[in-house]
Amino acid sequence: MATADEQIRVSDSVKRELDRRRRDGESYNDVLQRLLEDDRDLLAGFGRWSDDHADRVRAARKQSR
Repeated sequence: MATADEQIRVSDSVKRELDRRRRDGESYNDVLQRLLEDDRDLLAGFGRWSDDHADRVRAARKQSR
């Protein structure tokens, strides 16, 4: 990984949150990169139910109204 000579300023609360999410051996760059990669796929896990299961949930919801 190349090193950058730039710095970014973050608030104390953001630094505490980064520290909280930091895993053993991770740099701050590693933490930020992991969090940003996780955030890229906003629809991850979307549509996991089978059509049959989704239909049963819809029917149960409709019946409960």
